Amino acid sequence: MPEKDAVAVASPTEVEAIIEKAEGITRKPPGWVGIFITTVSVLMSLTFLYAAMATITTQKLRGIFLAFTFLLTFLVYPPLKRMREKMHWSDWALAFLGVLSIGYMLFDFETFIYRSVIPNTWDLIFGALTTLLVLEACRRSTGWILPAVAIGFLAYAYMGPWLPSPWTHRGYGLDRLVGHNYMTLEGIFGVPLDVASTFIILFTIYGAVLEYSRAGEFFIDFAFAASGGKPTAAGRTVTLASFLLGGPSGSGVATTVTLGSVAYPMLARSGYDKESAGGLLAAGGIGAILSPPVLGAAAFLIAEFLKISYLQVIAMAVVPTILYYWSIFLMVEFDAKKFGAKATVFNQVESLWRLTWKYGYHFISLITIVGFMVIGYTPIWAVFWSTVIAFAVSFLRSESALYPKQLVRALESGSRGVLSVAATCACAGIIVGVVTLTGLGLKFSDIIIQLAGGSLFFTLVATALVVWVIGLAVPVTASYIIAAVMTAPALIKLGVPDFAAHMFIFYYAVLSEVSPPTALSAFAAAAITGGNPYKTTLLAWKYTLPAFLVPFMFTLHPNGIGLLLKGSPLNMAGTFVTGMFGVAALAGGADGWLFKKTTLFERLVLIAAGLILVYPSNLGDLVGIGLFAVVAVSQKVRHS
Repeated sequence: MPEKDAVAVASPTEVEAIIEKAEGITRKPPGWVGIFITTVSVLMSLTFLYAAMATITTQKLRGIFLAFTFLLTFLVYPPLKRMREKMHWSDWALAFLGVLSIGYMLFDFETFIYRSVIPNTWDLIFGALTTLLVLEACRRSTGWILPAVAIGFLAYAYMGPWLPSPWTHRGYGLDRLVGHNYMTLEGIFGVPLDVASTFIILFTIYGAVLEYSRAGEFFIDFAFAASGGKPTAAGRTVTLASFLLGGPSGSGVATTVTLGSVAYPMLARSGYDKESAGGLLAAGGIGAILSPPVLGAAAFLIAEFLKISYLQVIAMAVVPTILYYWSIFLMVEFDAKKFGAKATVFNQVESLWRLTWKYGYHFISLITIVGFMVIGYTPIWAVFWSTVIAFAVSFLRSESALYPKQLVRALESGSRGVLSVAATCACAGIIVGVVTLTGLGLKFSDIIIQLAGGSLFFTLVATALVVWVIGLAVPVTASYIIAAVMTAPALIKLGVPDFAAHMFIFYYAVLSEVSPPTALSAFAAAAITGGNPYKTTLLAWKYTLPAFLVPFMFTLHPNGIGLLLKGSPLNMAGTFVTGMFGVAALAGGADGWLFKKTTLFERLVLIAAGLILVYPSNLGDLVGIGLFAVVAVSQKVRHS
């Protein structure tokens, strides 16, 4: 790859430190302990690459996955920040107990699974131990909030008879909670852990293979070369590069920091202040979790919850992703004109065609993931063979080749990268188990509908607020899981198709990463730019604001499912066009600029047009586009 301007690149250590600050402190101990962790990590990756080709009993596979998760999590994540440099004996003890608790389950597995209704004493001991270990693993890797929520749900399951209506239920003791959460596929070993042990780990390994074959560097260079030297080049580069980087990574914070370490100096030279640059980087970064073909971990859960193919989820994400980046692109264009951005050139990047000729092979595996699924491969097989292809094509140039040392680092990174998601899924499984055991999901849905007076619009608003509040405290994956089991039934009861309901929840779970007051991506971006994190968060919200209304477009009216590529081709085309106009109107209204600075009247009309276009009825579309046209004509004939 071409060398970059030294001022434009943060050191790998600084990048890693910022990501750790946002996503959790990890250890990389020297000596034999480090070698042991690397060995186990590589073994975990190889095990689940093998599992993609083999047939392993579902509960056994999930158990093996959780055993690896326990072993590595308690060694990689310190119990407290100050204990990062020191491995305590208790870490080894917890890692051993984690493997032992799974070993007990697998030792006499055929008998074990039939005792879930009447667990024996040892079942209760190991079931309670596994639950506690899941809570501690999640606390270490993601913080104390999600484990505290899970404990609250367990308390709810136990205290049912003493709760007021409508929350009351029969109550469940230790035997039922252990039997349900530890010995069946309804709790800890439920759908979330299943998705983590099959889809997510394979896509994490795939992303690590791309990273260590230097595909990420190529994607950034490609975006720089494609953007030219115009005043809007810096913003366009961030928008395009975030999409290219985000698809394989599936991590908003990692994309924000990786891109920000390279792109921020260029944004600064173009005239962006620290907070505006950080807001744009954060907005682009969370596009990683929305962008096909990988999306975020929660997208795999949608496929499992709805029993549909992952290819269908990818298809449903295409148009909303286009609208999301269309919103950012327009904001970039408006800001460049409004603030007088300066033309800037990124030095020492080769021409677009030469870059593509030399390194374009990095695109091949991204194309084959979708291609394999189109011809009938399962997502697991598609990502497995695409990982093999990414590994093979890395040898087309020596600087990207995954020789043994780099391959080991990639396999290690793939396993370490899934640990926090694995712990989150296991902990969220406890919550899902309590919800299914007590029927809480249906009760909560009824309460939401009653509070909203049976109105679909107000139920959507309430659901968005619930997801937003949950998202302030827990990771995107957990936020989606909790909201899906608690609020999706309410939307479905009011006539929203199940796929649209789950996509609505998914998008608001993702957007919580740039929502005040605790936006991880925005805080990570502020750490890169040195800006105020709260101002950065508000500006990130500005860049993404139109996208917050896109989920309403595909849920409020039956025609809206065209945005998810459902329904007739004519409806798909119509909703796409009106969606583009709606986002453009909202972006112009939010930024106070269209072709030139808007007057107060023009700004209000644009916002009204955008809001009307959110409701995809034929009459509303005509009115909204008409209002947009009024402002466009007004701007063209106005001289100042």
